[in-house]
Amino acid sequence: MEIYETEEERLEALKRWWKENGQSTIMGLALGIALVLGWNYWLGHKKAQVEQASALYSQLIQAIGADKKDSAEKLAERIQEQYPKTEYAAFSGLLLAKLKAQQGDLAKAQEILKGIAAGSNKELSNIAKIRQVRLMLAKGEYEQGLQLINDIDPATSSSFSGNYDELVGDLYVALDRLDLARSSYQKALENGYRSPLLQIKIDDLTAPEKVEIQK
Repeated sequence: MEIYETEEERLEALKRWWKENGQSTIMGLALGIALVLGWNYWLGHKKAQVEQASALYSQLIQAIGADKKDSAEKLAERIQEQYPKTEYAAFSGLLLAKLKAQQGDLAKAQEILKGIAAGSNKELSNIAKIRQVRLMLAKGEYEQGLQLINDIDPATSSSFSGNYDELVGDLYVALDRLDLARSSYQKALENGYRSPLLQIKIDDLTAPEKVEIQK
């Protein structure tokens, strides 16, 4: 460490340091300020986007509650177009897919759900996939539904395993593969999954020989 005995020496040393490092110091400070300002702007912009999307989503819920389907559809499409990077885009997409399905446009409903299923939000992705499979059931695409479920990563869908097991059972019933359907329903039940119709579905698939024993 250099030691300066006089004020003049200290001043000269400071001048030399500033001559050597001043420009880079100013540039570093300017860059730091720009980064802080840019970050704050981005946070503010993101917050504004979420707030605007939330307000439109509230209007969407109100429109659905009032059975204003045309208005609801327009609001859902607006949210998806203007605020695609917010989760409200996925929420509104789920509602829009439901509206399309109710209108009989199952292909459009599937297209919307497929986009949500490909998103990064694992919970919403699984909800979209479950609804995709239900649409496949309605369209008679049973094997495609089984394939979709088979392709799902268990690590990202563990909390929805019961839903998928029940859906697999429904698909096997539609394919008249009743033993496999019963096994899927039973698996869902044994893993603690409960749905209003699950036990009824299992009872409906009671083996004929078991019925004979009960008689």
